[in-house]
Order: sequence, then structure tokens, then C-alpha cells
Amino acid sequence: MMILEKFRVDNKVAIVTGGTRGIGLAIASALGEAGAKLVVTSRTDKFGGLDSLKNSGYDVSFFESDMHDKSVPQKIIDFTLEKHGRVDILVNNAGVAKHGEMEEYTDELLDNIMNINVDSVFRMCRSAITPMKKQGGGVILNIGSISGLVSNIPQPQVAYNASKAAVHMMTKSLASDFAKDNIRVNALAPGYFRTEMTSLPKENEHWYPTWDKQTPLNRMGETNEIAPAALFLCSPASSYVTGEVLVIDGGYTSR
Repeated sequence: MMILEKFRVDNKVAIVTGGTRGIGLAIASALGEAGAKLVVTSRTDKFGGLDSLKNSGYDVSFFESDMHDKSVPQKIIDFTLEKHGRVDILVNNAGVAKHGEMEEYTDELLDNIMNINVDSVFRMCRSAITPMKKQGGGVILNIGSISGLVSNIPQPQVAYNASKAAVHMMTKSLASDFAKDNIRVNALAPGYFRTEMTSLPKENEHWYPTWDKQTPLNRMGETNEIAPAALFLCSPASSYVTGEVLVIDGGYTSR
């Protein structure tokens, strides 16, 4: 196989949670361009991400879902199996971020962060593992964060940091447990990317200069700068890579 051909995922069935905006949409676009059949999920599509995928000519289906619902991950897998008969690639991108001072951080906020960022990722992986084992293998890509590796400043975000550290360890554990089944599991740890999630309210806009100063490249990333790395980890190009957390942060964690 030629080198560039190893980045093709023709006719592979790829699920991307939170795949209608931001990093998820960029990853879905890259997988679609490389030939995958897409199943993207989100609660809403108010930014028109689904239409952009369809207008690009990709084979894409949409599953409206709220990841707070414990039954949803299995429903997503069932929907995909019914439509395509297999699950080759699972990208766990859906996530939430909520900053807040530790003393004022409510149980409701804590539960929300952990339920979406950790529990739903666990459930998606749990539901995908069985069909992947039956079909002889698959790929799981979890979206972690540099926040699972370092304590970002200046924003207070203990819960978010803890949730992403959990995603990283979940990735490594799954990779170890299921390598024998030809299931590769990796994660991306993005730094600051320009998405709706990093669009700050006016009272917090003073955080931007600190984020840039902490980043050697002195800017936020664009989503099209993370999509190629995701494609690499989801494609045969990374056939000997599993259990890794690939950091893409403009050098932030080098300081």
C-alpha cells in the first residue's frame, strides 16, 4: 500500500459524537473526505454542520442525541449497526466545559461535567467494543485535552481537568485490554482551538492574552489543524499506534 493510501478509510463506518460543530465537525469532514460513511450525533445542529457535510457529498447520517441519557450510547450503536451493519471507527468528541471556583462549584455542575466528559465516553466505548470484537477489530479515538495533563491558567476548572485526565487513562486501559482483539484506542489532547467552546463572554475575554502567551506559537489553533491528526489515528496509517495521547497544542505543554 502506498503511503497516502494508508490515510484512506474508504467505506469504513465512522461515528463522531458532537460531530456537527467545532473539532467534531472538522474530524467528521476529514473522515468523510477520506471515504468514510459517517454517523454524526449531537443534541442540535443550530450551526448547520450536518448540511455542510451533506453539501460536501459525504455519506452522512444524523442521530439526534443527548448524552446525558444513559441509554443513548447503546442507541447510537444500534442505529449504526442497523443502517451499516458494522462500526469501524468511534470518535468520542462530545464534551462540555464549565469553569467555576472550587468553593462555589455545585454538585449539579460536577455531575454534568463528569456525566458527559467521562461517563458517556465509557458507555460509548462499552457499547462499541462488542460489535468491533465480532467484526475483527476497530478504532476508537477519544478527545481528551491538555487540561488532563497540566493545570491551565487563568481559568479555574478543576472538574474539567479531572474529567479529561480520566479520559486519558480510560484510553490507555482500553488499549491494553483490547489490543488482542485488534481494537486500537488512542486520544487527542487539544490545546486552545478556536471553537464555540472557547468563545468567551466579555467578562472573561482577558483570558485570551494569557492563553496566547502560554502558547509558544502565540495563537489559538484552527480546527482544520487538528483534523489531519485525527484522521491519522483513525486510519491504517497508525496501525502500530495504540494507547497514546497525542498532544496538539501549539507547544503549550512544553512550558
